Amino acid sequence: MRSTGDGTAVGGPYPLHGGTVEPGPRHGAPAAVGAPQEPGSDHVGYRGPTACAAAGITYRQLDYWARTGLVEPSVRPAYGSGSQRLYSFRDVVVLKIVKRLLDTGVSLQNIRTAVQHLRARGMADLAQMTLMSDGATVYECTSTDEVVDLLQGGQGVFGIAVGVVWRDVESALAKLHGERVDTGETLIGHNPADELARRRNRVG
Repeated sequence: MRSTGDGTAVGGPYPLHGGTVEPGPRHGAPAAVGAPQEPGSDHVGYRGPTACAAAGITYRQLDYWARTGLVEPSVRPAYGSGSQRLYSFRDVVVLKIVKRLLDTGVSLQNIRTAVQHLRARGMADLAQMTLMSDGATVYECTSTDEVVDLLQGGQGVFGIAVGVVWRDVESALAKLHGERVDTGETLIGHNPADELARRRNRVG
């Protein structure tokens, strides 16, 4: 997938044109064995502050991206004042990727196209995907050969391994609070520092 200046993406296994995904020839590796699974996607959501902490962004960025439609919460949008947005695990992964793309100077228009593409892909595809960018254009690579081709052509300046981001977010959210979508119950994350404090208190 190559995100161009007019907001479309060409090339790659699934060309994206105007926000729709069209099947195309696969030239990546087969689905990764042991691909990361999306934890609790149907049952657990994360409020804005938790999503910010896991993605490494500010609440102002989160709010702006939601209001402009760049990354909207897929579990529950905000309805008026006082309501809380609720983000899925996958949403938080996308937030973290958007932050990295912005930090390297990729335009919002190209990032918007990349976000649409990421949301349309399956779990196995995301696990083996690497996003490469020269700061202006975003490319999707699903094999080592494609990454090497970009680097040799002088097009790839930095890369984002989506599977690695996925695991980073999973680790961060495991220490933070989630919320059951059906009941609104708060799910307490496991923070090793909290466990250490409890043990010290018991010893004392």
